[in-house]
Amino acid sequence: MLLAADEGGLNLYMLISNSTYLALALVALWGLYCIVVIWTRVGNKRFKNEASQENFLDEVEPALRAGRFEEASMLCEGDSRAVPQMIDLAVANRELGYGRVRQVVLDRFQRDVLSDLEYRLSWVSTVIKSAPMIGLFGTVFGMMGAFKTLATAESVEPSALAGDIQVALVTTASGLAIAIPLMILVANINIRISKMEDLVGTGLTRAFAALKEGMQRNPQ
Repeated sequence: MLLAADEGGLNLYMLISNSTYLALALVALWGLYCIVVIWTRVGNKRFKNEASQENFLDEVEPALRAGRFEEASMLCEGDSRAVPQMIDLAVANRELGYGRVRQVVLDRFQRDVLSDLEYRLSWVSTVIKSAPMIGLFGTVFGMMGAFKTLATAESVEPSALAGDIQVALVTTASGLAIAIPLMILVANINIRISKMEDLVGTGLTRAFAALKEGMQRNPQ
């Protein structure tokens, strides 16, 4: 009976230990996936640099200023970057009036681009907070196993405690190893997002000025 209880406790211990490692692996993969998605989307929504954005605006701005809105829309068509998309949206909704169009464009940029990035970043922040907690759970569980071994054995061999102590140390280290790199990556991504916002803001300011002039010349 005692042997069966020990075997049952060992099986439970192994199950919880493996579950802790699995949970750490899953949160690490999810956090990394979100980082990759954010990085990719920021890259897809911005021009590589200010010079390339200025070159694009040099092409589309004359059409906007002259009120040739179909031509401007064609220049933006099929471009997944934020500035061309927002210009195309503004041209398509120009009948709303300049003030309303500007608000619609800014709201769409906030909703479709920034909100999605913030949603992904919130998941990464959750992973950063959760990984050390999962590691701490493994630490507490491993120490419980070690104390149980000390309490139930008449003479304890060092090897009998090794597994429990290993779980306690490895899970803690794993949780920190997941959280620390993600914190650094999030800081880097926040800088990247800020640069994207600045670049897009500069481009839209120039585009709005051209659009306003074009709407005054061609109010249709």
